[in-house]
Amino acid sequence: MNAPSNGARGTAAALGHYVNPAPFDPLEGEQLSSDLERYYLASQWRMMWWKLKRHRVAVASGVFLLLMYLSILVSELLAPYNLHTRHTDFIYAPPQGIHLFHEGRLVGPFVYGLSYNLNMDTLKREYALDSTKVQAIRFFCRGDAYEYLSMIPGNLHLFCPAEGGTLFVAGTDRLGRDMLSRLIYGARVSLTVGLIGITVSFLLGISLGGLAGYYGGWVDNLIQRTIEVLRSFPELPLWMALSAALPVSWSPLYIYFGITLILGLLDWTGLARAVRSKLLALREEDFCTAAMLMGARPRRIIFRHLVPSFMSHLIASATLSIPAMILGETALSFLGLGLRPPITSWGVLLTEAQNINVVALYPWLMLPVTPVILAVLAFNFLGDGLRDAADPYK
Repeated sequence: MNAPSNGARGTAAALGHYVNPAPFDPLEGEQLSSDLERYYLASQWRMMWWKLKRHRVAVASGVFLLLMYLSILVSELLAPYNLHTRHTDFIYAPPQGIHLFHEGRLVGPFVYGLSYNLNMDTLKREYALDSTKVQAIRFFCRGDAYEYLSMIPGNLHLFCPAEGGTLFVAGTDRLGRDMLSRLIYGARVSLTVGLIGITVSFLLGISLGGLAGYYGGWVDNLIQRTIEVLRSFPELPLWMALSAALPVSWSPLYIYFGITLILGLLDWTGLARAVRSKLLALREEDFCTAAMLMGARPRRIIFRHLVPSFMSHLIASATLSIPAMILGETALSFLGLGLRPPITSWGVLLTEAQNINVVALYPWLMLPVTPVILAVLAFNFLGDGLRDAADPYK
C-alpha cells in the first residue's frame, strides 16, 4: 500500500484528533431503546392517557368535573343551610360579601350584618350592610338539621353563619331560602341526569348500532329508517311534548326518572350511526373473521372484539353528549315541563328568573346559569381533549 503523501499528512496534523470530554454513559443507547420499546408496546388506553396529559385545558376540565361530581356526594355537608330553610325576615336579600379585615385589623372570614326597611312607595325591601355587626364565619360547625341521602340524620356543615347571624353568599329567593345552598343541592339532580341519560343512550346506541353494522340487510334498513324518523322531529319540541305527556299525579321521583328516560331515549340516534359506520369497516378485518371461524357468537364478536376497538371514540362522544342532556333538563325545567318542586335542580331554580322585572330588581336569581355554563364548557373541553387523544398515533 502506498504511504500517504506529505500533503495528506500535513492536513491530518492540522486538524488533529477530536476526543469528546463528556463522560461515557454505557446505558444511553439502552435507555433510548427502552423508551421506544415502552412506546411501541403500550396499550391504546395508556397512549391515550399520555396524550391527554399534554392537553392541559382538558385535564383541568376533568379535575373540575371530578370535584363537581364528588361534591354531590356531600351536598348536605357543603351547604350552609338546609334545602328548605326559610328566612322570612330576609326575603330577596342581596349577596353578602366575605371580608377578612375590619377597620384595618385582621378578623378572618366574616360578613357584615344586614338591616332593611320597607319602602312604602315601592313596597320593596331595601337592604343595607351594617358595619357594626361583624359576623364571623364558623367552620365544621353544627347548623341546620338534615338527613343525608334521606336516611342518616345529621347537622354538621363545612361552614355556617355566626350565632344569630346570616350568611347569604349568593342572596336569597322570594321565600327567603339561601341560593348558595340550593345551588349545591341542585347540582345533585342536574349532574346525575346527564349520567343516567347517557347510560340509557349508550345501551341503545351501541346495541342497535352494533346490530345494524354487523348484520346489515333488512336489520340495518329497519334501524336506519327508525333513526331517520326520530331525527326528523325538532329536538326541543319533541322533548316538550313527551315531558308534557307525563302524568301530573306522578311523584317528583317518577318525574325525575321519566325526564331522564326521555333524554336518553331521544339521544341514541347519533351514537347508533357512529357505531354502525365503525362496525361496517371493522367486520371485514382479519381478527373479526378469525373469531367467526372459531365459532364465536355475534354478540361476543360485537361486544368483545369490535366495540372495544373504538371504545375511546365512544368515551369522547359521551363527554360531548352529557352537556346536551344537562341543557335539555335545564330548558325543560325552566319552561315548567321538566322537573318540578320540591325537586331542586338548576333548571328549577331558573324558573324564579322568568320574570324580567324580577331579574332587573334581583339579578342574583340568575346565578344558577353560572354552574350550567361552567359544566357545559368543562365537558366540551374534556371532550375535545379525549377526541384528540383517541388517536395517539396522529
